[in-house]
Amino acid sequence: MGASGWDYVTPYTGSVEKSLDALHRQVFEELYGDDDTFDCLDDLWAAEEFMGEEGTHSILDIMRVVHSTAAPSPSDVEDYGTLRPLAHDRLARHFGTDRPTPARFQELLDLGATVGQRPEPAETLIDECCMRWTGLYVLLYAGDEPEPTHVGIFGFSGD
Repeated sequence: MGASGWDYVTPYTGSVEKSLDALHRQVFEELYGDDDTFDCLDDLWAAEEFMGEEGTHSILDIMRVVHSTAAPSPSDVEDYGTLRPLAHDRLARHFGTDRPTPARFQELLDLGATVGQRPEPAETLIDECCMRWTGLYVLLYAGDEPEPTHVGIFGFSGD
């Protein structure tokens, strides 16, 4: 089927894990709410053949958050299906701040989507996600809010 990139900006609900859970529910409803294939997200994840060979090509292919910024390893089966934070130095490189906004996150994703049209692609935010079946997240801030207001998530599914 090939690789599919995906990205989301979702409200921050107290933790990245809670925010991911809420996003999972929303996307499951969008993709499978009117479909009799899977009754719930657990049924989808239990469909090992489907998830192992095809997947959803969405955030539903990501099952858990890990808090390590170390790059995932293709030889470690535990690294597949994980969402990890973008490393602080990479955050500073792409955003120039440790408090990026949802609008700037979207701008950088849009820039990354057009890179393939240039003869010599530059390193973009999207390039930070270097392994299929994984994703990265960035905490996003609106105005002077002391806590994050959103989570920016991006990654790839497929081969």
